[in-house]
Amino acid sequence: MNNPLHSLWVAIGFLTRIPVGDVTRGGRTEVDMARAVPWFPVVGAAIGAASGGIYVLADEFLNVRVAATIAVGLALLITGAFHHDGLADIADAFGGGWTVERRLEILKDSRLGTYGTAALCMALLTEVLAISELKGWEAFGAIIVAHSLGRAMALTAMLLAPAGGNGMGADYMTRLSPISVFCGILFGVIMTLLFSPVFPLATIGVAALPTIAVVALSIRKIGGINGDVLGAITVLSGIAILIIGGAT
Repeated sequence: MNNPLHSLWVAIGFLTRIPVGDVTRGGRTEVDMARAVPWFPVVGAAIGAASGGIYVLADEFLNVRVAATIAVGLALLITGAFHHDGLADIADAFGGGWTVERRLEILKDSRLGTYGTAALCMALLTEVLAISELKGWEAFGAIIVAHSLGRAMALTAMLLAPAGGNGMGADYMTRLSPISVFCGILFGVIMTLLFSPVFPLATIGVAALPTIAVVALSIRKIGGINGDVLGAITVLSGIAILIIGGAT
């Protein structure tokens, strides 16, 4: 089924805990996922709008850091900490694995280790503090950009880097349509042009730095990228966007 609306629902079902019903009639296939990938920045923008909206509202009544914590918590609730799980997994695998085989084995392990716990805590703390430096509608826009462009950076990595290991992320990456993925990236760029609180090219450049670093590390550690790596890119590039937004 090559239905854009169907692909959007698959993307929502994959990236969030929002119930969308049995949109794939028997489970998501690699083809379903490949067609859903271009929608990731769109879903990200919606998550960012929800998180940014609650932050703007909570900031009127609560301490700014409490408001930022609520905003981050809402995004985690919507996504089920999906991307943060990827960050924790690669921290455990790349920090604790001495061979490619062992790193791939750790990536498949659902348990959380010391490296993953430390990475997760540092990421969440930095995210809360970065958001707390933002105010009003500037904060709303920055959070939208962080979630949308962060996912667009993951799409960019899918186009430019080889798949590593196995798993669903590596499987559907081989089926992507470059033109469709480019459209998804373009949506993230448009969100940046519309909502970035700083010069858009600076925002894109800052988001690209952790993306390049994570991709380079992943190629060295496991020979390419996979779904966990894409999650880490989404989280780290989003945090970088929030930091530069609050630094002005």
